[in-house]
Amino acid sequence: MKSFSVISVGWTVVPPPEIAFPPPPSYFNREFTSTSAGHSPIGHRLVFSSRNASCFGVQRSSNYTATETTEKSERSPAKDEGVAYTLDEALSTIGFGNFQFVVLAYAGLGWVAEAMEMMLLSFVGPAIKPEWGLSSSEESFISTVAFAGMLVGAYLWGVVSDTYGRKKGFLGASIITTAAGLLSAFAPNYTSLLILRCFIGIGLGCGHVFTSWFLEFVPTPKRGTWMIVFATFWTVGTIIEASLAWSIMPTFGWRWLLGVSAVPSLLMLLFYGHVPESPRYLCTKGRLTEARYILDKGATLNQRDLPTGMLVSDQIHKADNDCHSSKTMDVQRSVSSISMLLSQKLIRTTLPLWFLYFGNTFSYYGIVLLTSQLSISKGECGVLASQPESIQEWSLYTNVFLTSLAELPGLGFAAIILDRLGRKISMEIMFLAGFVLLLPLTIHQNEIMTTTCLFGARMFISASFIVACIYAPEVYPTNLRTRGVGIATAIGRTGGMVCPIIAVGLVSSCNQTLAVMLFEAAILVSGLSVLVLPFETKGRELIDDVE
Repeated sequence: MKSFSVISVGWTVVPPPEIAFPPPPSYFNREFTSTSAGHSPIGHRLVFSSRNASCFGVQRSSNYTATETTEKSERSPAKDEGVAYTLDEALSTIGFGNFQFVVLAYAGLGWVAEAMEMMLLSFVGPAIKPEWGLSSSEESFISTVAFAGMLVGAYLWGVVSDTYGRKKGFLGASIITTAAGLLSAFAPNYTSLLILRCFIGIGLGCGHVFTSWFLEFVPTPKRGTWMIVFATFWTVGTIIEASLAWSIMPTFGWRWLLGVSAVPSLLMLLFYGHVPESPRYLCTKGRLTEARYILDKGATLNQRDLPTGMLVSDQIHKADNDCHSSKTMDVQRSVSSISMLLSQKLIRTTLPLWFLYFGNTFSYYGIVLLTSQLSISKGECGVLASQPESIQEWSLYTNVFLTSLAELPGLGFAAIILDRLGRKISMEIMFLAGFVLLLPLTIHQNEIMTTTCLFGARMFISASFIVACIYAPEVYPTNLRTRGVGIATAIGRTGGMVCPIIAVGLVSSCNQTLAVMLFEAAILVSGLSVLVLPFETKGRELIDDVE
């Protein structure tokens, strides 16, 4: 065969419309003439020159009147109708059914585990403080080390999941969380408890990987609605933990609560072998046969059939003639994650997301702490003069339980507007509502007004947090998805570490106005960050590569 100067090399998913293709077995090492009116009269040559299990390379050359030059192969009637299909086409064909419900249950279990471990901090600290004679700063440090561990874990599990697979991240995180959670129930002293809670935080840092993993199984048209359904597992976890604390702590104490709260993490470990790896991740690694096997199982569970033909990768590599260039992958691995996220193609997405996550986390946890701080005010600052000197245990459980329920209307509102208006507009509406509802608290209000404003603000700010957690995995490519979201989550955790100083410190020293103004500023920054984000992801297919 003659050699030609190559104009372009790439990967094709759908054949160009001007090319008449023979059946799939006859693609390779053959030449075809382009009949497009827009092409040069001399003609263009397309040679299908290489393949792996499920994709093929295309070379386009000019200055050649193309005719078929290689031997003809017999037609394959079984594949005449279908040439190839992408992962998004496969997911849309098999629909949302039993297969996705299995994934949803496991991912939801991961979020329940995280919510329970975080919520128990509201009960364990006050119980341990008098028993071990801790100061207020030592009590708050139990929460601080958990957030510090989550900051580390968010980045760590992002790297592990993008490099070795989503399931490897789940395995490592569930082992650490289960072991540290059970051991913390037997912690002999304050120092050992701090160390164990820090390790639990590292394990809980994998929470964002569950979001990305579930997202990669959901068909594009249903993504927004089902991601909101997934988000309700967080609220379910907080309600379960408040109920457990209410029933366990008065009789059995805080150690039993720590032990029982580790059960969801243990269940994650037990059911680990029954859930699939992300087929989108497998496609980016060139493991198309494994991806096809998972999709086959999914189609069977959903009682649907996959499209006719073979699964192909969506990725486009312009620099090499191999479907999954090892050279490209090596270059990507050699560049740090942050450098890739701050590259020219991603910086306009990455920086606003960092500000969004920091501001949203800061304002969310700030509103939660404001609720408790203003509720226990003794009237020294003229806020709630009718409050008693101390809070009974049952009041603590009731307040946390009701606060958790306040997020449910926000989730319902997000579910209604998310796929209708889009992610960005939905977040802007929620930030605006939260900003307006919090604004009256810049001056002291009566008890009813204060409670109404705080619960309303939490309803919308928590919903905006959920939408942000949906948007971020959608906007990053598969080969950077969990790392990108992990770093954004880690930056958000710093907001969670800082907000207690504002909410507790300023309010307790009668500086409610300054505290509320700072939280309003955080909401404003979050809203402005959404405005400058370059992409709306409503109805948009997930991308696999930065290119």
